[in-house]
Amino acid sequence: MIPITVKPKFQMKVAPMAPSSGLSRIFAAAVVSRQFRDLLLQNPREAVMKGYLGETFTLSPEESDLIVSIRAETLSDLAKQVCGSMSIGD
Repeated sequence: MIPITVKPKFQMKVAPMAPSSGLSRIFAAAVVSRQFRDLLLQNPREAVMKGYLGETFTLSPEESDLIVSIRAETLSDLAKQVCGSMSIGD
């Protein structure tokens, strides 16, 4: 029997949404500050609004909605959920 290989006529590649610098800064702040990390996990809306060390986070409305909608117990879990929602790392 001869193997048959079928190739699609076209392929569409969609790049996953990359995290913004605002999201990166939120995670950086959460890594270095236990107080900010605890606030982010317990009350993400307040954490995003307050910022960190006087600096605010610039997020798109979608990113802000995503962060405040996730309920996570650890920073690792929060990161996994954000990445999963944004299709990062697939």
